[in-house]
Amino acid sequence: MLIPHPAILGRLVEEYEALMAHKGDVPDAGRRRELRVQDLAYTLCVSTGTREVGQALARARDMLAAAREPASVA
Repeated sequence: MLIPHPAILGRLVEEYEALMAHKGDVPDAGRRRELRVQDLAYTLCVSTGTREVGQALARARDMLAAAREPASVA
């Protein structure tokens, strides 16, 4: 499996969570927002090798945490 760049993965997670946090704030943007949420969910699933957005978010957070840890020297 290809591993997404942490900066890209982080932006995907941030945008998805921001859109979900502001659900219904702008009534006119509902359909456009819903399409973007679906696109982000799909991209997160593909990027993390999962099939459900909840799993994708959890896996993305794990991947981002691992990317922040310094590499151990063996």
